[in-house]
Amino acid sequence: MTYNKDFDADAVLRSMEGMSKRHPEGTAEDEALRVCAAALLFVRDDLHKLVEFREFFRKITTPAVEGIKVAHTFASREEADAWLASGTATDGQLVRVAGQGFTVIDRGPKGLKLVRVPLPEELPPHKQGK
Repeated sequence: MTYNKDFDADAVLRSMEGMSKRHPEGTAEDEALRVCAAALLFVRDDLHKLVEFREFFRKITTPAVEGIKVAHTFASREEADAWLASGTATDGQLVRVAGQGFTVIDRGPKGLKLVRVPLPEELPPHKQGK
């Protein structure tokens, strides 16, 4: 899920007010909502603070997989090795070879090498604990 980093602070506060009506005063939920609302009010009225908070929010809510960019996709290891030999690959590039992830490693005088690094879609789903 992608979150809106340009959220409307006032709309969020109105939503929090609606949620707070479902929790009796003094409960842990009531306190949590009040603290969150106060924090949002603290940054809402200072444009610089709000911009900083939105960037912070983007960083912590954007799934890490969105930041992973595959530079090239190859049908076979032979195609990937030919690309490495062509001299256009650079250290750190992420590539997909026959559905598997690899990263380019510069070994100095020994040249470039592909090292296996699983892509996000290759990993098992994250299980959230309670």
